[in-house]
Amino acid sequence: MSSRESPPPGLSIRPPRQRRSREAWSRVLDAGVAIIEESGYEAFTIAAVCERARVAPRAIYARADTKDALFLAVYEHGIARVRADHAVFADEDRWSHLPAARLVREAVGEMAAIFIRHTRFLGAVVLISGVHPEVQRRGEDYVRMLGDQFTSLLLSRADDITHPDPANAARTCFNTTFAALVIRVAYGPGFAAPATGDAAFTAELADVAARYLLGGPP
Repeated sequence: MSSRESPPPGLSIRPPRQRRSREAWSRVLDAGVAIIEESGYEAFTIAAVCERARVAPRAIYARADTKDALFLAVYEHGIARVRADHAVFADEDRWSHLPAARLVREAVGEMAAIFIRHTRFLGAVVLISGVHPEVQRRGEDYVRMLGDQFTSLLLSRADDITHPDPANAARTCFNTTFAALVIRVAYGPGFAAPATGDAAFTAELADVAARYLLGGPP
């Protein structure tokens, strides 16, 4: 199911209309994101959200029928913050003047920076998606959209890509970069290799991408 379609029955949200209700709901969503970031899905309860947001349970049940409906609203609230950062890949002024090698490296750097800025939320969401089918479905949709943006940017320099199939190479570059960043935020920098700092890790990831797509020395 696309995340842009109507949610399944029981998971819809009744949006607030009055200013005070909107303010309370905003606190609920922010509180939910903070709980997910700090303690994960296990700690996400309506009572915990109410306490952190300083609202009565009726303020939540007026909007959501179940804990799962609330959780998915919180998930979308957090993902919206991440997706706002994806706009950089469609910013022509950011990329139009860059030569191919610099564009590839900086594109990887921008993606890594998004993961670094949102490490706690994205790390928690990756782990949650393994046990929550609806989060997984929505996440897959968002990843496809990000992949389309990223590969479209790389293919703006298709004439410089040395791989015989530039479109496939660009998608493989995205898949590899994304997978490496997902593992890092979900399991920590030392999970699959000796731990390195964010800057060093990003530089190495950018070097891999540039070599794969463009060939030549680092």
